[in-house]
Amino acid sequence: MEPRELLKNEWPAQLFEIPQQPKKLWLRGSLPPEGTKYLTVVGSRAMTRYGQEACQKLISGLAGYPISIVSGLALGVDTCAHKAALAAGLHTLAVPGSGLNDSILYPRSNRDFAKEILEKGGGMLSEYAPDQASHIHYFPERNRLMVGLADAVLVIEAGEKSGTLITARLAADYNRELLCIPHRIGDPHAFGPHLFIRLGATLVSEPIHILESLKITPRKAEDGHAAMPQDLEDSEIAVWNLLEEPKTRDEILRASSSDNAGDTLTALVALELRGLIKEEFGAWRRI
Repeated sequence: MEPRELLKNEWPAQLFEIPQQPKKLWLRGSLPPEGTKYLTVVGSRAMTRYGQEACQKLISGLAGYPISIVSGLALGVDTCAHKAALAAGLHTLAVPGSGLNDSILYPRSNRDFAKEILEKGGGMLSEYAPDQASHIHYFPERNRLMVGLADAVLVIEAGEKSGTLITARLAADYNRELLCIPHRIGDPHAFGPHLFIRLGATLVSEPIHILESLKITPRKAEDGHAAMPQDLEDSEIAVWNLLEEPKTRDEILRASSSDNAGDTLTALVALELRGLIKEEFGAWRRI
């Protein structure tokens, strides 16, 4: 899948709103369908376990909604965001600080993962020629594209000297909504999120907070219960239907018509990873 130069009429519309628009754009893979909201996710390369869990929880809870997860293909938060998007069945768009040819993608350790993004329907976008290697000043330039694309920018974590702080400030400059997750008091990775929350950023602790910021109405069935998502496997549909009321794992296994308990447990895990169900007080329920 070779890079191709995008025509101006193919550019995401948000990029026409920003100062210092790119002169050219190259794409590998696909942009999301028209009408999709872009959520840019940024944060530290030295990601904590808390940051990883928060990132996975929030993105998995967006499964089934018209959202593309944008990030920079770097280690840490970027990689976590892209992987969580793929796990949730969401489109993801990587914006590296280099051209898009395999031989010069940075970091090298993510080159195979970049291929996985493309194979699963995602895309990679860059303003640099396909064979242009990365340079240190390309990364802040790249970050302005990520913010420019965004309908909202989510900060996972950022220390006092993190470059993520500059990216977050761009959200205000470009009139993009800034979302931040809360951290423990005293956590050095909390400096950025807590600073911006104090300055008026939206505090995010649940996926629904992101949906609200993106002006997406959560799905609800007529009876008030969550509507069954599309594209579920047969075993997943069976488990989903069993959870009209919360049930323990043993109750789910007993009620399942499957002869293979392994299929039922696999379906349970798959639904959880997509953010469609969760376990509370020993019982599984729909979200």
